[in-house]
Amino acid sequence: MTSSVQAPSVSDRELVLTRLIDAPREKVYRAWTEAELLKQWFAPLPYTTPSATLDVRPGGANVIVMRGPDGNEFPNAGVYLEVVKNERLVFTDAYTKAWEPSQKPFMTVILTFEDVGGKTKYTARVRHWTVADREAHEKMGFHQGWGQCADQLAALVAKL
Repeated sequence: MTSSVQAPSVSDRELVLTRLIDAPREKVYRAWTEAELLKQWFAPLPYTTPSATLDVRPGGANVIVMRGPDGNEFPNAGVYLEVVKNERLVFTDAYTKAWEPSQKPFMTVILTFEDVGGKTKYTARVRHWTVADREAHEKMGFHQGWGQCADQLAALVAKL
């Protein structure tokens, strides 16, 4: 179960989603850092996540593939910038494996997991390189898609 909590954006290039998830932050963190768990909730249904490779450490790469209902696949590659177990994950698509610059950087994601009486205040701050990138992400359905994924995440960690 999730409930919405407001978190203000700090710039015109940022989108923010915050939820109070009825599970300890250790479980929410695990769902972001263990590939088999991430594949169960990461894409907003009817999209799926057939594959996820996660090297969760600063400088470690990740490749998460989302598959649409039409069978088209959308690989997302990035690098972890900061990893604080059960508290914070920061990753970006500005780099791919081994600090190789990506073709077109789009965003940096800052995830925080705060303990609130055995529940988790989960905040996803998505910072974009340009206002146009932020606007495009919003038009792609950021709030609906990331919100649906937060609900799927909450449902999964309730069963862990």
